[in-house]
Amino acid sequence: MTLMEKFKLAAAGYDTTAVQSIVIEPLLIERGAIKQVAPYLQKKGYRKVLIVSDSITYEVSGKQLEAAIAANNIAVKATLIKPDKQGDVIADEVSIVQLLLDIQHHGAEVVIAAGSGTLHDITRYAAYTAGIPFVSVPTAPSVDGFNSKGAPIIIRGEKITIAAIGPDAIFADLDVLTQAPVAMVAAGFGDMLGKYTSLFDWSYGSLAGEEAYSDIVATITRDALMQCVENVELIASRSEEGIRVLISSLIESGLAMLLFGQSHSASGAEHHLSHYWEMEYIRLGNRQLLHGAKVGVACAEISGLYHRLAAEQVPAISGTEHAERISQQIAEIPNEETIRGWLKQVGGPSTTAELGVSDELLARSLSEAHLVRPNRYTLLRAYNEGAGK
Repeated sequence: MTLMEKFKLAAAGYDTTAVQSIVIEPLLIERGAIKQVAPYLQKKGYRKVLIVSDSITYEVSGKQLEAAIAANNIAVKATLIKPDKQGDVIADEVSIVQLLLDIQHHGAEVVIAAGSGTLHDITRYAAYTAGIPFVSVPTAPSVDGFNSKGAPIIIRGEKITIAAIGPDAIFADLDVLTQAPVAMVAAGFGDMLGKYTSLFDWSYGSLAGEEAYSDIVATITRDALMQCVENVELIASRSEEGIRVLISSLIESGLAMLLFGQSHSASGAEHHLSHYWEMEYIRLGNRQLLHGAKVGVACAEISGLYHRLAAEQVPAISGTEHAERISQQIAEIPNEETIRGWLKQVGGPSTTAELGVSDELLARSLSEAHLVRPNRYTLLRAYNEGAGK
């Protein structure tokens, strides 16, 4: 059974039109998938193609793609997104304009994102703005945003998520993904662990804040999360099966977000902490940290906080008519020691100290990070707005 077939089965009962609207064809997760890109482009009739990568991912897959596409008599150019003065490639207005100018200059009909999460965010928004499709070729199983329609973009130092487009096709080559650095694999695993707290926050928001909720979408996301946890040893070893499980789970999480139309299922207080830290690092001119690495550590911090709030029965919990259910759901979140143990097992950072996030920044983020997405009703927001203090 293919991943899309599995997803359609899991989404049975959801609006059929909504499910059909997010079908990605092809969605390949297999060895040698990258070799199918050029035939796909030829079949679609594209004549001018732009490959988006950075100096590293160009060597990993961009160069191979460029040669294969050119061999099929398709005009192809490569854009290497330039790093900022700290040496980081970031999804900001400068990177987007660089890509948009190249799209215009080359008259590109389709753009290929050959890289990890940041390059996909740059590509999806630039393609959306230019009114052309994009194709996803992941180079590391590092985030769940490959098939997202939302683009988290840094604008004048502030991170905002802007509606854009998802990929028309995904070619996830296991030969490439199994060679990804340990840190990137650990980041993808950390991004998935974050679903423990994001799923809780989504449920909390539906119970205490009357936010829209979908049991089907939550179940798809939870099943993807459990696939990763149950196969943590395989993922830690970076075996082909472990990487297949990880990239499949990341894409399933992305599909679940597409189905719901919002990122609630995969982005709660742990992501708000991550975004807060990212903006602070940009403000200070520090090198950036991997998104999933931040999310994994933030998930451990939020787990610790939420378990403490449940033990204290703060008003944000006890003051709701669903206090018992909320407390039970918090009890089902693994404690922070367990989460940190999983992060260590896959070779990623497990504490804010290992990330380089100071105690002061951590404390400030726990008080202010809910302001990053003020439209989300998380337990962190309820607690900080006075319902729990």
